[in-house]
Amino acid sequence: MESSITSLPNKNDIRRTYESYIPVLSEILCNIENRLHHTIHLASNPTYKSRVKSFNSYYRKVLRLKADEAEKSNFVPLTDMMGIRVICAFLEDLSEVERQVKESFDVREVEYKGAEQNFREFGYESVHILIAIPADCMPLENSLPLPENIVCEIQIRTILQDAWAEVEHELVYKTEFTPFDLPLKRKLASMNASLSLADIIFQEIRDYQKKLQGEVESRRASFYEKADEITLNSVGNESKSNVVKSLARASPYVHGTIDDMILAAIQAHNHGELDKAVQIYSDIVSSKPTPSAPVLAVIHKHRGMAYFAKNDYENALLDFKASVEADPAAFRSYYYIGIVQSIRGEQAEAVKAFTRSLELNEYQSHAHFRRAVSYFNLGEYEKSMQDLNAARALGLDEKECKSLNDRLVEKFGMKV
Repeated sequence: MESSITSLPNKNDIRRTYESYIPVLSEILCNIENRLHHTIHLASNPTYKSRVKSFNSYYRKVLRLKADEAEKSNFVPLTDMMGIRVICAFLEDLSEVERQVKESFDVREVEYKGAEQNFREFGYESVHILIAIPADCMPLENSLPLPENIVCEIQIRTILQDAWAEVEHELVYKTEFTPFDLPLKRKLASMNASLSLADIIFQEIRDYQKKLQGEVESRRASFYEKADEITLNSVGNESKSNVVKSLARASPYVHGTIDDMILAAIQAHNHGELDKAVQIYSDIVSSKPTPSAPVLAVIHKHRGMAYFAKNDYENALLDFKASVEADPAAFRSYYYIGIVQSIRGEQAEAVKAFTRSLELNEYQSHAHFRRAVSYFNLGEYEKSMQDLNAARALGLDEKECKSLNDRLVEKFGMKV
């Protein structure tokens, strides 16, 4: 009996030893977190939480899981002594962070917490990755021996998963009395389900935005390419092009909301189905109740671009003007007005539109450049040169500037 008592772990000895390791563990943890900051690249930057396990938590876990080892050593390594939590905005980020961690670290184990639970149970979901400590993350000076199998735990969660885990920890794990009765368990399960559903909905909205943005960027590129073909390839020569871009992009469309209709119209535009795109935009404009001014500003701008692709510059100009009437701060619509007016040979009016666009957003290299082209066509070469230099200063590619630059060289007899 006495031998059994004397062989029990000595808590004070274990405390002293563990606390002597805390500065070492903290330095390792800091180095790994810094490496993660340089390793993880997402569209929405994640946030990080890190901690070295407190002694009380460490000691309880050692007694529960590794008491036999504690009888032989005052320092028993646990897999979660060092922990870093990577908190992401969207569900799609979880797998991306996991992939990047696996590429950058020596992964020893991956566990998907909560995956084993059924829908009637409550509990948080989280990806837990155990990594070996990289050599460059070890302390430069350390006299304390570190076990060869020491690891750091990286947890990957969404913001809502992390919030649930924090609250659940307070309600369930840090109290003596956990919910025993069925009604309380149901409430917890319901809350967990609500947060899980919110994560799913946020991801669906994110997917929709990315899909819509991709379509918008393709359509905008088509618009600018056509504008370039008409106005920029030959400075001072007002020729017209009948080119219509057809970009093969497809994604599911469900009738219903204005957002769905906008996506369908942009897809139709990108496929060269311009009449269909115009019709959908017109349906939105004439819908009841009348859309709000910000919505109308967007719809008129998009329909104007569809008319532009149809070479219907008159209706395109009317729509772009309607856009700025609905939203006087719509600098891009003013820019589009200037493009159409320059194509129609209305260079003085185009200069006014480009100027208004730049008053709203002065950091537009292309607006400076197109105003430079209009000034050139008006014979105002000094102003054209000033705008060309402003466009260059804002990063416009020299190849785009070359044609106008060469013409100005001829006018001034000097390099600008």
